[in-house]
Amino acid sequence: MKFILFLSLPLYALDQCTKQLVLRLINPYEARIVVPDFFSLVNVTNTGAAFGSFRGNNTFFIVISIIAFVVVVTLLVRPRTPDRFRDLSLALLLAGILGNLTDRLLYGHVIDFLLFNLHVRYADPWPAFNVADSCISIAVVLFIIHSFSKQKNAG
Repeated sequence: MKFILFLSLPLYALDQCTKQLVLRLINPYEARIVVPDFFSLVNVTNTGAAFGSFRGNNTFFIVISIIAFVVVVTLLVRPRTPDRFRDLSLALLLAGILGNLTDRLLYGHVIDFLLFNLHVRYADPWPAFNVADSCISIAVVLFIIHSFSKQKNAG
């Protein structure tokens, strides 16, 4: 459990600190170009889910986030065999859920600020995101990798 807190709490703090800096230093929908034609810092609000889908459903996503939080905490506290890979995934997921849930409760929306222009058709630019979104995305990828490795070991 110490491993989970050692990872989740600093990532949650990083998410919230970066969002506070964005709120203080960047006006809504203003872009601060960091790497021309590739990376900018912005201040975008999101009342929906990933990629701005399902906008205007903040209350629904608060409920979903609380349920996800309870599920993750339940998975973390129940007796189980040690599994660092799974714990890493759950720690990242916990940080991401808490980061975006905090925004939804405090502001009524999620604050997104990382904007990449990947020069990829239909994703130009890539939708803005934040540290919490990154934690959730990495956790999902790790869960997928972990599930494939477990299947391979079982077979």
